[in-house]
Amino acid sequence: MTIADIDLSSRIRYTYYDYIRVRITGGYTGMIVEIVAVFLLAKIRRYRLSPLFRAWAFYPVLAVQLVGILCQASLFFHSTLFVKWMPYMEPAAILSFLPALFVYQLYKPAILGAAGIAAGTALNRLVIAQNAGHMPVYPSLSYLTGYVTPAQFGSLDTLHILGGDGVKLAFLADYIDFGYCILSPGDVLLHLYTCIMLYVLIKAVNRQTGQQPNVATERSILS
Repeated sequence: MTIADIDLSSRIRYTYYDYIRVRITGGYTGMIVEIVAVFLLAKIRRYRLSPLFRAWAFYPVLAVQLVGILCQASLFFHSTLFVKWMPYMEPAAILSFLPALFVYQLYKPAILGAAGIAAGTALNRLVIAQNAGHMPVYPSLSYLTGYVTPAQFGSLDTLHILGGDGVKLAFLADYIDFGYCILSPGDVLLHLYTCIMLYVLIKAVNRQTGQQPNVATERSILS
């Protein structure tokens, strides 16, 4: 075996490890459910979505999310083609809001979202520390969709383990199952940054274009 063969073998092993790890938890890929929820909330609040697609600051966000959805879709076809790029998805999603942050001065929402990232990271590290360096996972819907199988646990991914009765802080583990990824409460807080920033961006674009929702309707919904 040559040095090149050894290097290729290690790269394949690393790629497969990333594939298993990302496939179990979904990583920080396209936030389909969260984005749909934000759009629905904006519509309920009588904000228009069409001005958003005329704002150039939205397109970095859209581009990153589309790449994330593409990565997520590739996992369903057992492809490792995009796996190596997935560790970059989280910082890319955060940085994609920088143009909107400065153009529309969304500083307070950004601070709130950053607090969610800090809290989510702390919760994830806490449950991992309490379970000997492992993140317990409780799949449900992902079993039905075929996204995850029991055989994937304990292979090359040494971080995630199948949850059981002896798990500590199980309420902080990965159990929020969308069928294409499994999140923990900490992951939800991490995703909260994108949700907050996207919603306030919709509001800011509507305000700039003079398309404000009816005040009475807004108050009735909030009450």
